[in-house]
Amino acid sequence: MTSGRARDLDGKLIALIGGSGFFGRHLAQELLARGARLRVCSRYPEKAYTVRPLGNLGQVQFGRVDVLKPESLAPALAGADAVVNLVGAFAGNLDGLQGKGAGGIAEAARVAGVAAFVHVSALGADAASRVAYARTKAEGEAAVRAAFPAATIVQPSVLFGEDDKFVNLIAGLVSMLPVLPVFAPHAKLQPLFVDDAAEAIGNALAYPLAHADKTYELAGPEAIDMADLHHRIARAQGRSPLLIELPDAASSAFATLTGWLPGAPLSRDQWALLQPGNVATGAVPGIEALGVTPRPLGLFLDRWMVRYRKHGRFGSEIRPV
Repeated sequence: MTSGRARDLDGKLIALIGGSGFFGRHLAQELLARGARLRVCSRYPEKAYTVRPLGNLGQVQFGRVDVLKPESLAPALAGADAVVNLVGAFAGNLDGLQGKGAGGIAEAARVAGVAAFVHVSALGADAASRVAYARTKAEGEAAVRAAFPAATIVQPSVLFGEDDKFVNLIAGLVSMLPVLPVFAPHAKLQPLFVDDAAEAIGNALAYPLAHADKTYELAGPEAIDMADLHHRIARAQGRSPLLIELPDAASSAFATLTGWLPGAPLSRDQWALLQPGNVATGAVPGIEALGVTPRPLGLFLDRWMVRYRKHGRFGSEIRPV
């Protein structure tokens, strides 16, 4: 099965709903390289204007869509060959955005006669979870499946990239603080390179019949606990902060007391999701079944951490942590 940068989506019009975020911008680059025409839709499509120069003249369109206003969906989906739903949030009307709202997008796609639908859920989606994010992600999967039975559902792990808000959050704290607490130090994650996730979706769109009515877990090649992740980031910066592994009770208290503040590093719900870890279950096929061999974080980390070193690229000595 052909994958990668083959122009296997040449001329196809693909609507990216919620496509102005971190993942959406990387996915847009992947699909444009494969010849697709894009309609990038979100409440604030101007956030994705940096995508425009990546395409040829007329290859990228933008649309203003609010999932909480279903009437805004029909114009965004008109004439589309495929739709990718990337809408997600940690706060707000989660049922409207990623629960029933996901089903509404899928229904609108079916009515519009769209041939392929990819729904981006999350690793750890759980209808029984007490955390609204995980619960509504699972409810969204069920709503999508009911409205568009041939949909492909992908469940990505935490995505990392040079411009992410995950590795870079930790990296920024490591570069500024001589002493840094580590929340849920033994919780394991399987972080996935964002461009590998984008390639997987591109492959699903290129071969919709092969991946119809299937669910895939998209996880990285290694499980890394939070303590090890902090050490790796510090080592790549050439820094030696004191990393204090917090017990769960202290982490929970911190998230409860400060998580509601703007810019807080960890909300109560995020703590509840982080504590048990987030790794692939193996209950459904993995990213390899979509033709992608995921790349490890270590392949990129030293290069990405250059800007956080004390003397930038001139501070290239890496000391053990």
